Amino acid sequence: MKFFADTAEISEIRELADTGLLDGVTTNPSLVQKSGREFIEVVREIVGVVKGPVSAEVVALDYEGMVREAEVLRKIADNIAVKVPLTPAGLKTCKTLSGDGTMVNVTLCFSSAQALLAAKAGATFVSPFIGRLDDVGTDGMSLIADIRLIYDNYDFETQILAASVRHPMHVVEAAKVGADVMTAPPKIIWQLFKHPLTDSGIASFLKDWESTGQKIV
Repeated sequence: MKFFADTAEISEIRELADTGLLDGVTTNPSLVQKSGREFIEVVREIVGVVKGPVSAEVVALDYEGMVREAEVLRKIADNIAVKVPLTPAGLKTCKTLSGDGTMVNVTLCFSSAQALLAAKAGATFVSPFIGRLDDVGTDGMSLIADIRLIYDNYDFETQILAASVRHPMHVVEAAKVGADVMTAPPKIIWQLFKHPLTDSGIASFLKDWESTGQKIV
């Protein structure tokens, strides 16, 4: 499974990138608003840190506007994935962009029918929002499993990008049902490292090592 960070904070991205475990970044207008910075400036800085896909979202709602904005975004760097909403205009835009080799992330997916359309439009990624589905009493993880089954039935190359990840078990469960990618806020990715037995084990080993009086030199 690929790990993407869902953030527009460059310091958080740099810290995760330094682990060597970060495969990409997703952004959206809300995350950029939180950063308080200019959108294009933020995206340019992110692609300078991350070699993998960096999703940058259009804000137009019509086909012509989306294509026009996509032209600006994809000129920033070769690893830009243009993010479009799962609407008729968004999928038309996806078909156009994917047809000339541009990576496209189709976002705001909430049903397997929508995911099927995204794959037919040539999406590089489809982003089902599992946390938001859980919020309204629907099993978001079941959607991931359904999309996986449909894509495997027809050998679609579109990658399932589990989004709206709320806690570490969302990551684990998404991996178990076959999501290709997950994107999560940095704090959730850091939580994956944590286990109290790891911490207590390190403390025990260090105590025993100190009692030997030895050094590794």
